[in-house]
Amino acid sequence: MDDSTLATPLYQPHALAFRTQYAELKERSAAAGPLLPGTPGLLVLRAGTGYGYWYRRYYSAPGQEVEDYVCKDGDEEVLAAARDRIAFADWAMRQVRDLRKLQFQVADKATARVLVELHNTGLLAGGVAGAGGLVVVGTLGYMAWLNELGARAVSASTQDVDLARRQDLKLAAPRSFLQAVEATKLRFFPVPGMPHGLPPTAMKRSGAEGLRIDVLAHGDVLGRVVPVPELEWHAQAIPFYDYLLHEPRDAAVLAGGHCIPVPLAAPERFVWHKLYSSAARTGFPEKARKDLVQAATLAAVLVEQDDAVLSESLADVPVAMLASLRTRLVPLRRLLAKHPQVLEQFELALGRAKPDTARARRAAVSPSGRTPRAARRRS
Repeated sequence: MDDSTLATPLYQPHALAFRTQYAELKERSAAAGPLLPGTPGLLVLRAGTGYGYWYRRYYSAPGQEVEDYVCKDGDEEVLAAARDRIAFADWAMRQVRDLRKLQFQVADKATARVLVELHNTGLLAGGVAGAGGLVVVGTLGYMAWLNELGARAVSASTQDVDLARRQDLKLAAPRSFLQAVEATKLRFFPVPGMPHGLPPTAMKRSGAEGLRIDVLAHGDVLGRVVPVPELEWHAQAIPFYDYLLHEPRDAAVLAGGHCIPVPLAAPERFVWHKLYSSAARTGFPEKARKDLVQAATLAAVLVEQDDAVLSESLADVPVAMLASLRTRLVPLRRLLAKHPQVLEQFELALGRAKPDTARARRAAVSPSGRTPRAARRRS
């Protein structure tokens, strides 16, 4: 669709009551500790061997019923705790269902299963808390920021879970990323590295629409495979991810029937990196447009609802990104026709950005002596 045909604003604010409902769900989920995977389920007593044992019966995925051991019959303290966790999971599921009806952004059940497992193993430990876990980026991060900022926009969807690592994760001991994903019982398969022989940096479920999980990291050379020894895995390098992932924020993702605490890239940095990515996707016009719309929509929410000043956040943008950002002004003028205040801020910010020439030359060249390539095709 051509930008000039857009006759409505990019977003609408949620009512205060709905934002309050989301905030309560997020707060209670953050304090809940490990989350129950799958549906809330129910407790069942098995006594076939002469001894009684309690199990939690639930669906870990649609059509996939499983039972997890809880405790021996008579262990009332553990049983009471299990009942409380199921009751919370049931309450959270109903809250997410209601928020979905109110047009909050909710990812699918497979995404929920992955994020719950990574949350429970500590790999998504919050950014503000300083634990240095993996950061949710890409379209899933955009969906989460719309919810966080109380904005209703055209529903986004993605079959990618993009997880980014800025620096060495602060884990007490190495944890196998592959084993954490396999614990979801969803049958992911490592995606062979390209060119042939490189270690995989992604996992995917079978089928053309199967969920894909990518691990990403900063790197000056697009696509270079970067080892992540603390996860016993590898990541794919993306230019300027060190900028994007600086000081992530504690937030949450709604998925399936869960509200999962996650770190997100700061929204202002998300805007500028998405705008840069939209310029860099020269061979993928649909992906470039999606990045542009996400950047413009999030910027509109920040400026109009949170009184953000875009020029302030531009100060930390790497000089090597600025030339690409300026090329986005023409499509932004069409896209932001209903948001003149936001467009004015983009015009002022990018028009005033005049980098020092010597600094620009240094920033435009990677440590290896090569100019960073364009950002890769990501959701």
